[in-house]
Amino acid sequence: MLDKNYIAGILKGIVGESNVMIDEPMKNHTSFRVGGPADILVVPEDVESLGKVVKELNSRGVPFFVMGNGTNLVVRDKGIRGVIIKLLDNFSRYSVKGDVIEAEAGILISKVSRIALEHGLTGLEFAEGIPGTLGGAIAMNAGAYNGEMKDVAERTVYMDLNGDIKSVSGAEHQFGKRTSFVQKEGGIVLKTELKLNKGSVDEIRTLMDEFKRRRKETQPLELPSAGSIFKRPEGYYTGKLVQDCGLRGFRIGGAEVSCKHCGFIVNVDNAKAEDIINLIKHIQDAVRDRFGVELQTEVKIIGEE
Repeated sequence: MLDKNYIAGILKGIVGESNVMIDEPMKNHTSFRVGGPADILVVPEDVESLGKVVKELNSRGVPFFVMGNGTNLVVRDKGIRGVIIKLLDNFSRYSVKGDVIEAEAGILISKVSRIALEHGLTGLEFAEGIPGTLGGAIAMNAGAYNGEMKDVAERTVYMDLNGDIKSVSGAEHQFGKRTSFVQKEGGIVLKTELKLNKGSVDEIRTLMDEFKRRRKETQPLELPSAGSIFKRPEGYYTGKLVQDCGLRGFRIGGAEVSCKHCGFIVNVDNAKAEDIINLIKHIQDAVRDRFGVELQTEVKIIGEE
């Protein structure tokens, strides 16, 4: 049994009292707006304090999970036993040198795309409108409109789960369909160098505006969701599979298959995480039964069952 007050006291000594929360509702930290309390949520100020937190938790056998903006998470209703380490605003510095942007993991990837625009750098237009952080984008090889992080990520500095600083370059990222070395081996992205190309500011802006328009027209951006729920199966479009099963608008509790895009689940009426998880399973069963296709979740489901 975790002694929350004792562990929280130790963490406060590392990151400061205001950066440690006990029994913090995770619905306040996820785009789905669901999730029970985390025993402890800690927000490190910098790499040094992050390393100290990781090593302290490891030495005491306390489980921890690292998150960014919470746009790809479903946290179960019973919450999370252990510690959530949140990297966001405190890890959002960046620099631009020539055609390379180096940015920290907590910066929103959509902001990095706008930084690229400001400097006349092309290659990151696809990230316009993606709501997650750069660290999350690297971890899952985020992509859209025929662009992916694997196309632009040159070098990533990360912290392994023992608290030691390491780096990977090029193919060492092990990018695949919504995956990378982070998911395969574990690690905490600290910063990444993105290699882009010089381009026309007007052309870059036009393309980003087009992607923004498409997202607004085709995605339920006005409701809480976690983006695409499932990875796209080879040779199929997830939304069409779900629609062809007659599930457009299908609802369990407060969770609903979006009428705007059947690849999305939306929180329409104070959904519980259980509603979302049950709806995910219902969709998977329906698609398997009708088409023989196994839908794999793109979102992470974490927390106590």
